[in-house]
Amino acid sequence: MFLLRREARERTTPIGALHRAVTRWGEAERSSSGNAVRRWLDGVAYLDVQARTYADFWTRQNEQALAADGPLWVVLGDSTAQGLGASSPLHGYVGQVLNALRRTGRPWRVVNLSRSGAQTRHVLDDQLPLIEGLGAELVTCGIGSNDILATPPRRFRTHLRQVIERLPSSSVMMDLTVPDRFWTVGGVCSPYVAGINQFINTTATGRGLSVAQVSRHARPPWRGLLAPDSFHPNNLGYRRHADALLVALPAKASG
Repeated sequence: MFLLRREARERTTPIGALHRAVTRWGEAERSSSGNAVRRWLDGVAYLDVQARTYADFWTRQNEQALAADGPLWVVLGDSTAQGLGASSPLHGYVGQVLNALRRTGRPWRVVNLSRSGAQTRHVLDDQLPLIEGLGAELVTCGIGSNDILATPPRRFRTHLRQVIERLPSSSVMMDLTVPDRFWTVGGVCSPYVAGINQFINTTATGRGLSVAQVSRHARPPWRGLLAPDSFHPNNLGYRRHADALLVALPAKASG
Protein backbone atom coordinates (compact mmCIF):
# COMPACT_ATOMS: atom_id res chain seq x y z
CA MET A 1 0.00 0.00 0.00
CA PHE A 2 2.74 2.44 0.84
CA LEU A 3 5.05 1.45 -2.00
CA LEU A 4 4.81 4.97 -3.38
CA ARG A 5 6.50 6.22 -0.21
CA ARG A 6 9.53 4.03 -0.77
CA GLU A 7 9.71 5.11 -4.40
CA ALA A 8 9.48 8.75 -3.39
CA ARG A 9 12.41 8.42 -1.02
CA GLU A 10 14.56 7.03 -3.80
CA ARG A 11 13.99 10.10 -5.96
CA THR A 12 15.79 13.40 -5.49
CA THR A 13 13.65 15.81 -3.51
CA PRO A 14 12.98 19.28 -4.97
CA ILE A 15 14.81 20.80 -2.01
CA GLY A 16 17.91 18.73 -2.72
CA ALA A 17 17.82 19.62 -6.41
CA LEU A 18 17.67 23.31 -5.53
CA HIS A 19 20.59 22.92 -3.17
CA ARG A 20 22.77 21.29 -5.79
CA ALA A 21 21.78 23.80 -8.45
CA VAL A 22 23.13 26.81 -6.55
CA THR A 23 25.71 25.40 -4.18
CA ARG A 24 28.66 26.00 -6.53
CA TRP A 25 27.86 29.67 -6.77
CA GLY A 26 27.41 29.90 -3.02
CA GLU A 27 30.75 28.24 -2.34
CA ALA A 28 32.57 30.46 -4.83
CA GLU A 29 31.15 33.73 -3.48
CA ARG A 30 33.28 35.10 -0.60
CA SER A 31 31.41 38.31 0.25
CA SER A 32 29.12 38.80 3.25
CA SER A 33 26.18 38.14 0.98
CA GLY A 34 27.88 34.90 -0.01
CA ASN A 35 28.08 33.90 3.65
CA ALA A 36 24.36 34.52 3.99
CA VAL A 37 23.74 32.42 0.91
CA ARG A 38 25.84 29.59 2.31
CA ARG A 39 23.91 29.68 5.59
CA TRP A 40 20.70 29.47 3.60
CA LEU A 41 22.10 26.60 1.54
CA ASP A 42 22.99 24.78 4.74
CA GLY A 43 19.38 25.20 5.84
CA VAL A 44 18.13 23.90 2.51
CA ALA A 45 20.44 20.87 2.72
CA TYR A 46 19.29 20.22 6.30
CA LEU A 47 15.65 20.11 5.20
CA ASP A 48 16.56 17.82 2.32
CA VAL A 49 17.76 15.30 4.90
CA GLN A 50 14.59 15.92 6.92
CA ALA A 51 12.48 15.11 3.88
CA ARG A 52 13.88 11.59 3.82
CA THR A 53 13.88 10.90 7.56
CA TYR A 54 10.38 12.35 8.05
CA ALA A 55 9.04 10.21 5.18
CA ASP A 56 10.46 7.15 6.94
CA PHE A 57 8.85 8.23 10.20
CA TRP A 58 5.40 8.60 8.68
CA THR A 59 5.66 5.28 6.87
CA ARG A 60 6.23 3.56 10.22
CA GLN A 61 3.51 5.60 11.90
CA ASN A 62 1.03 4.75 9.14
CA GLU A 63 1.64 1.04 9.59
CA GLN A 64 1.05 1.33 13.34
CA ALA A 65 -2.10 3.42 12.83
CA LEU A 66 -3.60 0.92 10.41
CA ALA A 67 -3.06 -1.88 12.93
CA ALA A 68 -4.72 0.08 15.76
CA ASP A 69 -8.31 0.98 16.60
CA GLY A 70 -10.01 4.33 16.94
CA PRO A 71 -11.29 7.13 14.71
CA LEU A 72 -9.04 7.65 11.69
CA TRP A 73 -7.74 10.92 10.25
CA VAL A 74 -6.15 10.72 6.79
CA VAL A 75 -3.83 13.53 5.70
CA LEU A 76 -3.16 14.46 2.07
CA GLY A 77 -0.63 17.06 1.02
CA ASP A 78 2.98 18.08 0.60
CA SER A 79 6.01 18.84 2.77
CA THR A 80 4.04 20.95 5.24
CA ALA A 81 1.92 17.91 6.09
CA GLN A 82 5.16 15.97 6.53
CA GLY A 83 6.22 18.64 9.04
CA LEU A 84 9.42 19.72 7.25
CA GLY A 85 11.08 22.53 9.15
CA ALA A 86 9.75 21.44 12.54
CA SER A 87 12.05 19.95 15.15
CA SER A 88 10.34 16.57 14.70
CA PRO A 89 7.57 15.22 12.45
CA LEU A 90 5.10 15.43 15.33
CA HIS A 91 5.83 19.14 15.84
CA GLY A 92 4.40 19.93 12.40
CA TYR A 93 0.74 20.83 12.12
CA VAL A 94 -0.31 17.17 11.80
CA GLY A 95 1.27 16.23 15.10
CA GLN A 96 -0.04 19.33 16.86
CA VAL A 97 -3.60 18.77 15.64
CA LEU A 98 -3.41 15.06 16.48
CA ASN A 99 -2.53 15.95 20.08
CA ALA A 100 -5.51 18.31 20.23
CA LEU A 101 -7.84 15.65 18.83
CA ARG A 102 -6.66 13.11 21.37
CA ARG A 103 -7.28 15.56 24.20
CA THR A 104 -10.99 15.26 23.41
CA GLY A 105 -10.78 11.77 24.89
CA ARG A 106 -11.09 9.85 21.64
CA PRO A 107 -8.17 7.59 20.57
CA TRP A 108 -7.55 9.25 17.21
CA ARG A 109 -5.18 7.65 14.70
CA VAL A 110 -3.57 9.37 11.73
CA VAL A 111 -2.45 8.02 8.37
CA ASN A 112 -0.30 10.62 6.65
CA LEU A 113 -0.22 10.05 2.88
CA SER A 114 1.49 13.35 2.08
CA ARG A 115 4.80 13.58 0.25
CA SER A 116 7.48 16.25 0.17
CA GLY A 117 7.40 18.07 -3.15
CA ALA A 118 3.89 16.87 -3.99
CA GLN A 119 1.73 18.87 -6.37
CA THR A 120 -1.99 18.64 -7.05
CA ARG A 121 -1.42 15.96 -9.68
CA HIS A 122 0.34 13.78 -7.10
CA VAL A 123 -2.66 14.01 -4.77
CA LEU A 124 -4.89 12.96 -7.66
CA ASP A 125 -2.70 10.13 -8.91
CA ASP A 126 -0.91 8.83 -5.80
CA GLN A 127 -2.69 9.88 -2.61
CA LEU A 128 -6.45 9.97 -3.18
CA PRO A 129 -6.56 6.38 -4.53
CA LEU A 130 -5.18 5.14 -1.20
CA ILE A 131 -8.10 6.52 0.81
CA GLU A 132 -10.59 3.99 -0.49
CA GLY A 133 -11.36 1.34 2.06
CA LEU A 134 -9.65 3.05 5.00
CA GLY A 135 -12.92 4.18 6.59
CA ALA A 136 -11.57 7.62 7.52
CA GLU A 137 -13.73 9.75 9.78
CA LEU A 138 -11.75 12.85 8.80
CA VAL A 139 -9.70 13.72 5.71
CA THR A 140 -7.68 16.91 5.34
CA CYS A 141 -5.89 18.17 2.26
CA GLY A 142 -3.35 20.97 2.01
CA ILE A 143 -1.87 21.15 -1.48
CA GLY A 144 -0.88 23.70 -4.09
CA SER A 145 2.22 25.54 -2.90
CA ASN A 146 4.46 23.50 -5.20
CA ASP A 147 2.13 24.19 -8.13
CA ILE A 148 2.41 27.98 -7.91
CA LEU A 149 5.52 28.21 -10.09
CA ALA A 150 5.44 24.71 -11.59
CA THR A 151 1.92 24.27 -12.99
CA PRO A 152 0.24 26.48 -15.63
CA PRO A 153 -2.63 28.43 -14.02
CA ARG A 154 -5.47 26.81 -15.96
CA ARG A 155 -4.15 23.30 -15.28
CA PHE A 156 -3.56 24.20 -11.63
CA ARG A 157 -7.20 25.22 -11.16
CA THR A 158 -8.40 22.15 -13.03
CA HIS A 159 -6.36 19.89 -10.76
CA LEU A 160 -7.56 21.72 -7.65
CA ARG A 161 -11.17 21.33 -8.72
CA GLN A 162 -10.63 17.61 -9.36
CA VAL A 163 -9.01 17.17 -5.93
CA ILE A 164 -11.88 18.93 -4.19
CA GLU A 165 -14.50 17.01 -6.16
CA ARG A 166 -12.92 13.67 -5.20
CA LEU A 167 -12.52 14.39 -1.49
CA PRO A 168 -14.91 12.54 0.85
CA SER A 169 -17.70 14.60 2.38
CA SER A 170 -15.92 14.44 5.75
CA SER A 171 -13.00 16.44 4.39
CA VAL A 172 -11.44 19.79 5.22
CA MET A 173 -9.54 21.64 2.49
CA MET A 174 -6.69 23.95 3.51
CA ASP A 175 -5.91 27.12 1.61
CA LEU A 176 -2.39 28.44 0.92
CA THR A 177 -0.15 30.81 2.81
CA VAL A 178 0.04 34.08 0.88
CA PRO A 179 3.75 35.00 0.59
CA ASP A 180 3.11 38.71 1.07
CA ARG A 181 6.48 40.54 1.06
CA PHE A 182 8.19 37.18 1.42
CA TRP A 183 11.33 37.45 -0.71
CA THR A 184 10.98 39.32 -4.02
CA VAL A 185 9.10 36.50 -5.68
CA GLY A 186 6.61 36.49 -2.82
CA GLY A 187 5.41 39.99 -3.55
CA VAL A 188 4.99 39.10 -7.21
CA CYS A 189 3.07 35.89 -6.48
CA SER A 190 0.81 37.23 -3.73
CA PRO A 191 -2.12 38.35 -5.93
CA TYR A 192 -2.02 35.06 -7.81
CA VAL A 193 -2.02 33.00 -4.60
CA ALA A 194 -4.86 35.10 -3.20
CA GLY A 195 -6.85 34.28 -6.32
CA ILE A 196 -6.09 30.58 -5.91
CA ASN A 197 -7.30 30.76 -2.32
CA GLN A 198 -10.55 32.35 -3.45
CA PHE A 199 -10.94 29.51 -5.94
CA ILE A 200 -10.30 26.92 -3.20
CA ASN A 201 -12.85 28.54 -0.92
CA THR A 202 -15.54 28.88 -3.59
CA THR A 203 -15.08 25.35 -4.94
CA ALA A 204 -14.86 23.65 -1.54
CA THR A 205 -17.77 25.47 0.07
CA GLY A 206 -19.81 24.78 -3.07
CA ARG A 207 -19.35 21.09 -2.22
CA GLY A 208 -20.21 21.67 1.40
CA LEU A 209 -16.63 21.17 2.60
CA SER A 210 -15.04 23.20 5.35
CA VAL A 211 -11.96 25.29 4.51
CA ALA A 212 -9.08 25.88 6.92
CA GLN A 213 -8.05 29.51 6.39
CA VAL A 214 -4.29 29.08 6.73
CA SER A 215 -3.87 32.34 4.82
CA ARG A 216 -5.52 34.23 7.69
CA HIS A 217 -3.51 32.58 10.44
CA ALA A 218 -0.03 32.33 8.88
CA ARG A 219 0.82 35.90 7.96
CA PRO A 220 3.75 38.32 8.27
CA PRO A 221 5.84 39.21 10.15
CA TRP A 222 7.62 35.88 9.58
CA ARG A 223 10.46 36.46 12.06
CA GLY A 224 10.72 33.51 14.44
CA LEU A 225 8.26 31.38 12.46
CA LEU A 226 10.44 29.92 9.71
CA ALA A 227 12.83 26.98 9.41
CA PRO A 228 16.49 27.40 8.34
CA ASP A 229 15.52 27.33 4.66
CA SER A 230 13.48 30.53 5.22
CA PHE A 231 10.51 28.88 3.53
CA HIS A 232 9.01 26.08 5.60
CA PRO A 233 7.48 26.86 9.00
CA ASN A 234 9.19 25.91 12.24
CA ASN A 235 7.33 24.62 15.31
CA LEU A 236 5.77 28.02 16.02
CA GLY A 237 4.91 28.55 12.38
CA TYR A 238 3.13 25.23 12.28
CA ARG A 239 1.16 26.28 15.34
CA ARG A 240 -0.60 28.78 13.09
CA HIS A 241 -1.39 26.08 10.53
CA ALA A 242 -2.72 23.89 13.33
CA ASP A 243 -4.89 26.71 14.67
CA ALA A 244 -6.41 27.25 11.22
CA LEU A 245 -7.21 23.56 10.86
CA LEU A 246 -8.62 23.16 14.36
CA VAL A 247 -11.03 26.05 13.79
CA ALA A 248 -12.27 24.44 10.56
CA LEU A 249 -12.75 20.88 11.86
CA PRO A 250 -16.31 19.56 11.86
CA ALA A 251 -17.90 19.53 15.30
CA LYS A 252 -18.03 15.74 15.20
CA ALA A 253 -14.22 15.56 14.95
CA SER A 254 -13.28 18.35 17.34
CA GLY A 255 -15.70 17.40 20.08
